[in-house]
Amino acid sequence: MRLRKKPWIEQAILEHSDLVILDDLTTHKGNWQKLFPTSQPLCLEIGTGRGSFIVGMAQKYPERNFIGIEANLDVLYDVVKKVRALQLPNIRLIRDNAISLTEWFAPAEIETLYLNFSDPWPKNRHAKRRLTHNNFLKMYQQILKSGNSVHFKTDNDQLFAFTLEELATHNYQIKQYTTDLYNSSIPNSVATEYEQKFVALGKNINYCEFTLSI
Repeated sequence: MRLRKKPWIEQAILEHSDLVILDDLTTHKGNWQKLFPTSQPLCLEIGTGRGSFIVGMAQKYPERNFIGIEANLDVLYDVVKKVRALQLPNIRLIRDNAISLTEWFAPAEIETLYLNFSDPWPKNRHAKRRLTHNNFLKMYQQILKSGNSVHFKTDNDQLFAFTLEELATHNYQIKQYTTDLYNSSIPNSVATEYEQKFVALGKNINYCEFTLSI
């Protein structure tokens, strides 16, 4: 369902420029820690949705800093409201897509990366837009610390199969995976909004943790 556009949000978001980074993102490359009160391991979520995951993680792990990327401004504003209500100092947000990651982040600047319920782009001609296509994996490889992990969750079985094929083809290391997270022994720290909905409907959740150092 198409979200109804809220024209006032463009102005409202300007009031939160300390939380939503609105200036040239390339100027923060290698210096993202300066935007947080405390320098701590830096985690990145691509596609925050309405923020349940990043907010839950920031609460659970106050010793980490989190950056969330979300292209949809209306959705991002919901995250802003949650962060403000909970007064979380360890979250910053970016309104954009993820095609310029290596221009924004320095090599090895990110400790851990999360991909939660990414757009599956089901048509073959759109495969390069999938966040687990090798083009994106190469970018993650540059910004992640060597040997550290990407955590990937999806309800889409086809996207998960595609992801496993991409990882195998390019010799990335899979640390653990399951096609049914909620009936596995793998811990699940925080659920997203989509995840809660799909689990309630009985849909299996696919999960994979992998590293990109080869």
